[in-house]
Amino acid sequence: MSGLTITGVDTAIVDLPLRRPHRFKSMTATHQSYLLVWVRTGDGITGIGESVVPGGPWWGGESVETMRAVIDEYFGAELIGGDATRIERLMHRLDRVAAGNSFAKAAMEIALYDVCGRALGVPVYRLLGGLYRERIPVTWALGAEDADIVIAEAEEKLASGLHTSFKLKMGASEPRADAERVVAVAKAIGDRASVRVDLNAAWDEHTSTRWLPVLAEAGVDLIEQPVPGWNVEAMRRLAARLDIPIMADESLLSVQDALTLCRTEAADIFSLKVHKLGGLAATKKTAAVAEAAGLPCHGGSSIESSIGTAAAAHAYAAISNVTFGCELFGPMLLAQDLATEPVRYGLGGLRVPDGPGLGVELDLDQVGRYARGGSRR
Repeated sequence: MSGLTITGVDTAIVDLPLRRPHRFKSMTATHQSYLLVWVRTGDGITGIGESVVPGGPWWGGESVETMRAVIDEYFGAELIGGDATRIERLMHRLDRVAAGNSFAKAAMEIALYDVCGRALGVPVYRLLGGLYRERIPVTWALGAEDADIVIAEAEEKLASGLHTSFKLKMGASEPRADAERVVAVAKAIGDRASVRVDLNAAWDEHTSTRWLPVLAEAGVDLIEQPVPGWNVEAMRRLAARLDIPIMADESLLSVQDALTLCRTEAADIFSLKVHKLGGLAATKKTAAVAEAAGLPCHGGSSIESSIGTAAAAHAYAAISNVTFGCELFGPMLLAQDLATEPVRYGLGGLRVPDGPGLGVELDLDQVGRYARGGSRR
């Protein structure tokens, strides 16, 4: 493959409706917003990237609006004239242009991998070392609604045969009531499925020490990020106290964070997310740090469309220690999607696309229908 010279970078923001509201600790989402990035080359090959934050900037500080501004004003100009095949070098150039902005950088890197895969006629997973698994089990994320609502949705999913694990959002209500809600759900379905919880860093150490053992006693299998991301020492103490695993998410924003968590024994599982870590390559590097410490990984989600879901699936399927499945349920939660043919799910989980590049094609009619204020193409 000869050099692919980058000639243009374009963006669009798209707002897609959800099938049902999804409640987090801080807000309830009725739609999901996406930043789309096109990287064009002089050879006529265009790669597509996507970035998304779950419900807005409350999670990591970035939003689709800030991503678009940074890419339009800084990142695009930096990459024009560059060789799209030199992905890591180009990403290091973006690091010099702007600190942080991992979600915006991930969108750019995904588009570059899509360009290279299309140019070679191979799926992105081939560029990441090849498939370790062809399908990835998918955990269904349940919102922070009342127990009866959550149980009814879980029963429907169990009947479909698509899911054998569920993750409940916590932190939106008073701790005692929140814990009692989860206990009720665990008692209702815990003998037929794995029940996991995600606190999105909502509790302090004292509250976690009081209520996490109650969840463990009820049969909850995993606790994700009970305390703020910066409080690694609290994560370490909680991990030492509990017999069930603690999974790091907000505490794991970089490869360097991965090393800190391993050294301090502050997590039992890593929640990988392509966007929070800054791209596919950084995700593989983070998983490698976990592997060196003997830790398993889980493939996290920001409620991507089929575009971002495909990108993450290529990475998770190529990483051997992603043994706790994934949460790439985004396309199933969306009422509309952005791909001409959405990613496919079956009884074995999410099937990794095997076409060139990301293996999915953008539906430009859908982009035009749901784009906010028009695209910059």
